[in-house]
Amino acid sequence: MKRFVLAITGASGALFGRLALEILHGMADVETHLVVSDAARETIRRELAMEAEALHGLADRVHAFDEIAAPPASGSFPACGMLIAPCSVHTLSAIAYGQTGNLVTRAADVMLKERRPLVLMLRESPLHVGHIRAMLAVSEAGAIVAPPVPALYAAPRCIEDMARQTAARALELAGIANDHVSRWGA
Repeated sequence: MKRFVLAITGASGALFGRLALEILHGMADVETHLVVSDAARETIRRELAMEAEALHGLADRVHAFDEIAAPPASGSFPACGMLIAPCSVHTLSAIAYGQTGNLVTRAADVMLKERRPLVLMLRESPLHVGHIRAMLAVSEAGAIVAPPVPALYAAPRCIEDMARQTAARALELAGIANDHVSRWGA
């Protein structure tokens, strides 16, 4: 059984987190550990017209944002990877500079120090030089910065199709193979 950490932060794009969680929920060999930031609760409410607790049933374990002693905060917790979908600039910057004041940033720091896959679906545009420097720093530390750029070759019929392809691709970057990715030329 693979253990995987999925975090949802307060940037716009809560749909990516929900769809990634749905994909993971359908996998018998993956145990999902969900962390939702305080800001994400409001974004989920506004963008998905639901409470964050409605997502809890899709995860095997749910950890509070401030639960700094939760299993994903330790390098001895055998997680195979982590996806932050969406990832706010605030969260990316904290990870880039080793600020581990909550479970999302601490779990991400563990992924980096243990050399495990960490994918950040950065949701910000336009970018200023401070954002770009933080993206460089987190990339140099070993994370993959994967903004949710739509794969139009997949011929999505609706926003949810586009977002599912993007979330599925981000999961693959984090080491979770799945059959929700439309392949170029397939």
